[in-house]
Amino acid sequence: SAINTGWYALGASLAIGLAAFGGAFAQGRIGASAMDGIARNPQAQSNMFVSMIIGLVLIESLVIYSLVIAFMLVGKI
Repeated sequence: SAINTGWYALGASLAIGLAAFGGAFAQGRIGASAMDGIARNPQAQSNMFVSMIIGLVLIESLVIYSLVIAFMLVGKI
């Protein structure tokens, strides 16, 4: 029905919008923290870099998961 179509569109837009905002914010925080840690302790750069990459990958996977959910919701329209 027309009412459900509007809710699906709203849900899809909120899902991808909030995920993109949250993911970008978290990735920025991780990057800034990693650079701060590397600046304070350059010898630990390799350990911090690996942890940073793993964190970024996990955040990005959540954003991609919400993109899939948004596509599923749009498919119901």
